[in-house]
Amino acid sequence: MTLLVTIDTDPRFAPKEALPLPERLISGSPAFKTWAQDDTRDGMIKTGIWEATPGETHSIKGTTFEFCHILSGLVEIEETGGETRTYRAGDSFVMKPGFVGIWRTIETVRKIYVCVYE
Repeated sequence: MTLLVTIDTDPRFAPKEALPLPERLISGSPAFKTWAQDDTRDGMIKTGIWEATPGETHSIKGTTFEFCHILSGLVEIEETGGETRTYRAGDSFVMKPGFVGIWRTIETVRKIYVCVYE
């Protein structure tokens, strides 16, 4: 078992496909793909690649901490009561526990994610 994990940004295995929960969908018809690549501490830390097609959804982190690095595409994230920020290829950001806002995928986005669950 190795303790060094390389994240494959163009995975060749089939992703898990999903749609937003109906109560989270705001507009459009976004579809999601997830290529989970690492799961540590009994599922408390997950890492992989995530992709979304254009659309707008409510983003609610609850107790989850998420680091994101955008590989391709364009998104706008509007924090409730805060500003709207734009992220594109090469940008990184963190959504801390308690984050609530709107995730707008403008151009199909692909990101590396690291989620830490409480």
